[in-house]
This record gives sequence, structure tokens and C-alpha cells, in this order.
Amino acid sequence: MSLSRLDLGSVQTPVEVADRLADALGLGPGDLLVKRDDLLGPGGGGNKVRKLEWTCAEALAAGADTLVTTGAAQSNHARLTAAVGARLGLRVVLVLAGRRRDDAEGNLLLDVLLGAQVVWAGDVDGPGLEAAADRVVTGLRSEGATPFLVPFGGSSPSSVRGYAAAGDELAEQVPDVRHVVVALGSGGTMAGLVSSLGVGRVLGVHCGAVPDPHAAVRRLLSDTPVAHDGLRIRTDQVGTSYGDLAEPAWQAVLLAGRTEGLVLEPTYTGRALAGLAAAVREGDVRRGERTVLVHTGGLPGLFGHQEARRRLRLGASGDGGTPLPQR
Repeated sequence: MSLSRLDLGSVQTPVEVADRLADALGLGPGDLLVKRDDLLGPGGGGNKVRKLEWTCAEALAAGADTLVTTGAAQSNHARLTAAVGARLGLRVVLVLAGRRRDDAEGNLLLDVLLGAQVVWAGDVDGPGLEAAADRVVTGLRSEGATPFLVPFGGSSPSSVRGYAAAGDELAEQVPDVRHVVVALGSGGTMAGLVSSLGVGRVLGVHCGAVPDPHAAVRRLLSDTPVAHDGLRIRTDQVGTSYGDLAEPAWQAVLLAGRTEGLVLEPTYTGRALAGLAAAVREGDVRRGERTVLVHTGGLPGLFGHQEARRRLRLGASGDGGTPLPQR
């Protein structure tokens, strides 16, 4: 049976010229554009909506009444799954790594607002989180529910089609695009763009969400005819770990805000811009080459990031917590 995507708001998103940011990076006028996928869909928006249009279509086709998914405490995917579940009238259970806190912030507040149930899995790694989700699914079935497990980050071979379509959309908007730079979390967004635009034009910036980003993207492309040798993936922007504040990413967040009024966050979009900055310095992206930075959203995560909040508060109090970025 063929699967049709749900319409959850993935309209064509705008592409905006970012000349002041381009100049700060060492690119020329008209070289840098930003694809505003942060404006997509319900629940605060973001790239996960394009994936959920496919995974939730699978869930409804399977007769599901409950969506279960996994993520970090500040997961954008979990927040958007909660929003989509509310729109579809489905119960949502989020299995999150970590432990319950009384001072919930950022995405966690929106999870509650959107009606999701949060199950804390404790201090677990990826396999441990998957095992916790499996236990939740088993428990729901024993209660008579019909749960559907949405994969980590919403990334599956079917959801890749969401960003394949986005790649086609982008090619129409910017026909001469040479580089498309995107944060690489669970891999589905990059895989979809590669399936549409080819490996040569897509630069993924690894954020530390998966242990092997190359394997994650190749797995998602394995059922497609797309050649995926030679993936362009930068792995130098993770820093100490996925959840910690990497200094280049933080400087990129400040730079985007102070040159374009563009709000990024440090886990994904900040790392993506930091990767682009490094690629320009190294000559992998050059002046005169049309480049698109995909803004995948995640604004609530900025307010849920403890170190980012601390630095912003220092800056607001005049204590020098947010120095101007240096090119």
C-alpha cells in the first residue's frame, strides 16, 4: 500500500539573503541565504514537521491511538511530536533521557503545554533509551492502547521523503546553489537533502546526537537509488559532548543574532553555522559560491540550555557574559 503524507503545515518556506552574516564569514554579497524551516508547522515550528508528515501517516495507517518517541530532555523532535499529536487527536508519550527536574524550562514546558506525558528513562545512552521506549510501548499495549513508536529524531527511510521534497523546493528557489549546510542530528534531514541534491552539494555538521553520523545517513539512504559515497560531514563542531555548549557554536549564535537578527540555538543551528564558518576558513566553501544555511528551528532549546542562559544573563547584567564574536 502506498503511503501519502499528512498535511501538517510544511508549506514552502522562504529563503532570505544574509549579506551582513556573509560578510562576517568572509563571503560576498548574495553568497549566503538562509532557508527558514524554523517557520514550519505547529508547536513552535522546525524541520521535524517535514518528517512527521510521513511517520504520522504511517501511525494512522497502522490504526495507532498513541505516539511514543524518544529524545534528550530538550528534544525539539519530542516537542513537535507532542504538537502534531495534539493536532491529530492522539495521545503522546515522550521517553526522555535524564531525570525529572522541578525547574523544567525550554522545550519541556512546551511538552507539558501540548499535553504530552513525559517518562524519564534515567541516565541512559542510545540503546538504553530505545529499550526504555520499548518497555513503554509494551506497557501501553497491555493497557489496550495501540501505540506507534516514532523513531529517534523522526528519522526513518520513509521520513527521508520529507527532506527530499524540501531539496526539490530549494533547487527551485536557488537554482545555482553550490552548498547546502545543515545540522546533522539523527541524520534524516541530511539524508533527504542528499537524495534530492546529491552528495556534492550537501554539507552536514555533526552535532553529536548519534555515535556515527556517516553510518546514520547511509542507513537512511540504503533503500534509495542514491549514491552515498563521499558524504560531506564535518565532525569538528561537537565539542566535549552533544549537550554541552561548544564555544564555536555559541559564537555562531551571537554572530547570527548580531548581524541578521537571526535567532539560532547552540545544539543544532549554532553548530551548523560554526561548521559553515570553519568550511569558509578552510576553503571548502568559497566567496562567489551560492550557499544556503538551513535553519532547522529549535528556539525553545535556547531557553532550556543552562550554560547559554547563564551567559545571556551575565550579558544582560553588564558582566561581560556575551563578548562580540571575532571573525
